[in-house]
Amino acid sequence: MKRKPRVKRPRQERVQGYDSVWEYTLHDTLLKDWKHHTEKVNYVVEHFYEPDFVRTLQNKIILLESKGRFWDYAEYSKYKWIREKLPENTELVFLFANPAAPMPAATLRKDGTKRTHGEWATANKFRWYTESSLPDEWVNAKPHRTVETYEK
Repeated sequence: MKRKPRVKRPRQERVQGYDSVWEYTLHDTLLKDWKHHTEKVNYVVEHFYEPDFVRTLQNKIILLESKGRFWDYAEYSKYKWIREKLPENTELVFLFANPAAPMPAATLRKDGTKRTHGEWATANKFRWYTESSLPDEWVNAKPHRTVETYEK
């Protein structure tokens, strides 16, 4: 049985300067003495960031964020906001499990590839490493390999 097509509602034209016809009708009748869209209120929703690892090296605080992958735009875009709020002597650095992993919702390029986590970090001026590329002074004296690295 074929599904019956949905009946489209008649669309009312928008009135310029108003978000809806109803808003215009309110301003034109019930709220005639009120000012319309004259004020702007700046607001901020405060969030907190808890870095995975923190260490002070050469008078600089390093916030090391270990990422297996980014899940969505909201997750990876927040790091740009976090960086803006960091003190001058603090740096947010990424440690990627797989920097070649494609970014979420990345579009296919002409060459068939997608933007990677490493490319995103570089484009956004974040320093990033893999387990094998971490600077020697950042790791313990013992070989820095996790179980996952041995399994690869």
